[in-house]
Amino acid sequence: MQFVAFDIETTGFLPRVDQIVEIAGARFVDGKLKETFKSLVDPKVMIPANASRVHGITDDMIAGQPTIETVLEKFAVFCGVDVLVAHNAPFDTEFVKADVQKHETPAPKGIILDTCAMARKVIPGSANYKLGTLVAHLKIPSAGNFHRAEADAIFCGNLFAIMLERIFTNGSPVVIENLINLSGGQVQKFPQLTKSFRQLDFLSLV
Repeated sequence: MQFVAFDIETTGFLPRVDQIVEIAGARFVDGKLKETFKSLVDPKVMIPANASRVHGITDDMIAGQPTIETVLEKFAVFCGVDVLVAHNAPFDTEFVKADVQKHETPAPKGIILDTCAMARKVIPGSANYKLGTLVAHLKIPSAGNFHRAEADAIFCGNLFAIMLERIFTNGSPVVIENLINLSGGQVQKFPQLTKSFRQLDFLSLV
């Protein structure tokens, strides 16, 4: 199976209020990491000190970096139609969705699965279901510092690959419907809305 694990770092916890400062994706093929995408993002606001303490990203680091609309176009190309996975996916998804809608940028086309929700059903016995706890519980090799987008995306991808092995044993084919059910039961996708489509919709009403 081919999929992209993704992660973001932000200035805070509120989509449409706080901003993305880093985004990354990690493509896996048959359980192995094949390539990554990562970019810092200039949010056009100062990063609060409490947020910097979590992810280590500072105002100096994001100065001169591309803005989110530029980065999302490249991220959408990288992800294509691949299945997307994220840990606590609703958080990451709502931030990306907010910027896709605000800037009318292209977005990844694949369904979105939540590895946190899945792990609660597939991996019993963990002290909790934070990404760091699961990585330690499963002895997943280090991919870098937690709370940086690329490292967390790789950790998440490795976690998902382990769960796939537990769900679909003995080489049985991957059934997407089963993964959706384990992830919450509803199909989640990013909106596919671009400026050209909005302009065409407007013109059709004139």
